[in-house]
Amino acid sequence: MKRPLLIIFLVLLFDQALKIYIKTHFILGEEHRIASWFIIHFTENNGMAFGMTFGGQYGKIFLSVFRIAAVSLIGYYLWTLVKRNAPNGLIASFALIFAGALGNILDSTFYGVLFSDSGYELAKFMPKEGGYAGFLHGKVVDMFYFPLIEGHFPSWFPFWGNEEFLFFRPVFNVSDSAITVGVIFILLFQKKFYPKAETIDNK
Repeated sequence: MKRPLLIIFLVLLFDQALKIYIKTHFILGEEHRIASWFIIHFTENNGMAFGMTFGGQYGKIFLSVFRIAAVSLIGYYLWTLVKRNAPNGLIASFALIFAGALGNILDSTFYGVLFSDSGYELAKFMPKEGGYAGFLHGKVVDMFYFPLIEGHFPSWFPFWGNEEFLFFRPVFNVSDSAITVGVIFILLFQKKFYPKAETIDNK
């Protein structure tokens, strides 16, 4: 059990430390170009991974509650994998997914209460006037922006002819990355992680 706990701890530590630093040292929309394809860009989203949103305040509450329920189920499944002595790769993959989901839940659950709003001024931790939103209404902090390929669709391309093309457009965070890596590993090694039971013909 120590290995998945270590993975979860390290992901959460890196994720939250970076988010808090960005939140308190960048104004909203500020960016720093590390390389042509690697940009630190501070943005926040009200919804799902990679900057996607889910409508309105009621949608926000629903999404937060759904996240908590989902991460509880993932945590329980991870615990059963450990008890069953499942392959280490599968346990590590679900530890990454669990840590990533939990990391974004911490933002949406507590950041609205703990921080002032980000805008033209730096956000403050535990401001005297209170946070920018209530419990379960916080925004998820994103900062990684990788515009790897930029250009335009050719004129003959259906629907998007001559329009700008950019890959990869979404801005994301460490939690999103952990979830993505965990899912990719499960897809790549699913035959190893979930071997089909061999049937023996006794006839």
